[in-house]
Amino acid sequence: MTRQFFKITTPVLRLALLLSLGGFWVVTSMASAKNQTAESAEALVFTLRIKDHLFIPAELLVPANTRFRLRIVNEDATAEEFESASLNREKVIMGRSEGIIHLGPLAPGEYSFFGEFNPRTALGRLIVSETGHD
Repeated sequence: MTRQFFKITTPVLRLALLLSLGGFWVVTSMASAKNQTAESAEALVFTLRIKDHLFIPAELLVPANTRFRLRIVNEDATAEEFESASLNREKVIMGRSEGIIHLGPLAPGEYSFFGEFNPRTALGRLIVSETGHD
């Protein structure tokens, strides 16, 4: 009788366990998606372009003490490397493509950056201010 009982209950228990874990996964996934949507709605994104081996704009005003994303769009056909010792960041942006650098929170001040492949022309700085941003 014990063997017959396990033959019947084991699939039922497996199904119950699977359904309970599946429900937990759905609830967890929904909560995670909600958090990601809230974060992405609040995330600040500032765009920096590379054109003719120049950063445009050369000076970018960003808010202090705030996390943000720096979106770099390379309009040139050749690659450029965004580099900043003061921001402790480097990123190669291939020609006719873009990349994202996550920054912040930064203290008020000026943070310089340059293009590693065109250091004489590709120059710029982030101006971090508590008074706001453009």
